Amino acid sequence: MKEIKKSELVLGTDGSIYHLQLNPGDVSTTILLVGDPDRAKTIADYFDEIIFHQQNREINTYTGIYRNTKLTVLSTGMGTDNIEIVVNELDALFNIDFETKLPKTDKTSLNLVRIGTSGALQTDIPIKESYVVSELSIGIDGLAYFYDDGPNVFNRKLTDAFISYMKWDENLPKPYATAASEYLLKKIAYGLRKGITLTAPGFYAPQGRELRLNVKDKTIIDRASQFSFEGHNITNFEMETSALYLLSAMLGHEAMTVCDIIANRVTNEFNPNYKSSMHKLIKLMLDRLITL
Repeated sequence: MKEIKKSELVLGTDGSIYHLQLNPGDVSTTILLVGDPDRAKTIADYFDEIIFHQQNREINTYTGIYRNTKLTVLSTGMGTDNIEIVVNELDALFNIDFETKLPKTDKTSLNLVRIGTSGALQTDIPIKESYVVSELSIGIDGLAYFYDDGPNVFNRKLTDAFISYMKWDENLPKPYATAASEYLLKKIAYGLRKGITLTAPGFYAPQGRELRLNVKDKTIIDRASQFSFEGHNITNFEMETSALYLLSAMLGHEAMTVCDIIANRVTNEFNPNYKSSMHKLIKLMLDRLITL
């Protein structure tokens, strides 16, 4: 094994991993990921005890005890680019020796559960107390193709079906399809609606929204909402899941996303008063995570 270069395993002056500003031992092996730093605090308030807290930029980390179980909640900020940083650095905390700069022989597998908000792409998904689990995700951000192992872990059949159905513009990033952890789906996703999540590299044009700038593809909502694959519809749009699933598959971690649906892109509805619904989802996930 070759030593990892200092410019690639980037550590701070205190020895912590650069962006997260965390050291090995600061986080648990079960980690809740949220976009919003304030939501990390909201989840940590449910802990019976907080044993560690650190914040750097948009990354707000709490490790604590919930019903005798050690858990971590960490905010990632928005987008697949942030997820790419966070998952790689979380993996490094467990699976790279910071002294020798070598990967460890015995690898640790993490449980990474993202709790987010999302917009529905099916008319029968309401915008109040409605939760959707991303059983599959199609990323239109192109991240998979930057990794040598990316094409080996994503779902080629679903990828090809989506590209063909959408008549995908070759000038846009090439889509790739990824899957949630079967283990987490079985353990914590029972009773919840499941579907395909479309992960976009932005909130506006990549998701078909227009303010003052015109969107190139004005039909993406209509066409994506009609796509189906082996009995699965595209249920929702968001900005993180494909990268989370891709990196977790390559690194050997378990990953799953569940979103509180706060908008419907087909019916053009939006619910700004979703805080109580989010609290219910948080409590539901916390109570299920202690069974892992």
